[in-house]
Amino acid sequence: MTADLIDGKAIAAAMRAELKTQIDELAGRGVVPGLAVILVGDDPASASYVRAKEKACRELGMASFNYTLPPETTQVELLDVIRRCNADPKVHGILVQLPLPQHIDEHAVMPVIDPDKDVDGFHPVNIGRMVAGQPCFLPCTPHGIIQLLLRSGVTLEGAEVVVVGRSNIVGKPVANMLIQKSRTGNATVTVCHTRTRDLAAHVRRADIIIAAAGRAHTITADMVKDGAIVIDVGVNRIDDPSRPRGYRLVGDVDFEPVRQKARLITPVPGGVGPMTITMLLYNTVTSARQKAG
Repeated sequence: MTADLIDGKAIAAAMRAELKTQIDELAGRGVVPGLAVILVGDDPASASYVRAKEKACRELGMASFNYTLPPETTQVELLDVIRRCNADPKVHGILVQLPLPQHIDEHAVMPVIDPDKDVDGFHPVNIGRMVAGQPCFLPCTPHGIIQLLLRSGVTLEGAEVVVVGRSNIVGKPVANMLIQKSRTGNATVTVCHTRTRDLAAHVRRADIIIAAAGRAHTITADMVKDGAIVIDVGVNRIDDPSRPRGYRLVGDVDFEPVRQKARLITPVPGGVGPMTITMLLYNTVTSARQKAG
């Protein structure tokens, strides 16, 4: 058996086409979905990610409001920018790019964002709503994982899912989504982490494996049962002198050996990655539709 690839690029493109239809409909009513992205400092990876969001907004006909603040920006100054975005009716979604400089307390910043504009899905109110199974903005990467599974024809109800990783960004929220009594859940979920005894024994039971450990090749072929579905969230650099940059990107899954046992698998890159910005756009358009009634 050789697993078929779950093409994140193709699924993201299909979702963006659906969003474009909604954006055009809103435009006919005089509403342009607007996303405000706030970047503090000059971290190259963060700046690149912000540029990708700008490009995505432009391609779909959305408004992009970008606030690039110097590294010495104070917490008070940052909170003032957030409050202005909260009050701006043209802004339907607000994202504060992480990580923030060390002198700014992330936990003091996120709650200031209007929960109804928190399109990143990390405001305490939205987290609480998610856990309670109430309508809310879902965190983008976990929501993207759910969409990859559903749009690949995977049945979640009754599935044995093992999530490897317990981060607030991926592991915890995706586990919460999968256990909800809903069309996008009803799975039986085990969450494993660095203190899990005999990780392999847990993973071997899984119909669906979500690898979000942040460590290259954590999931090996001997840990995967035949016909499993494997979602690889990891993006890790490993040395490769044959590449122009001296490295290559790999996931948390030992891809080629695992592919020989799995039924479906996401590649790295090109799997989960393209879905994250797409779900950010999805949340922003949803916010605009809600505001438009």
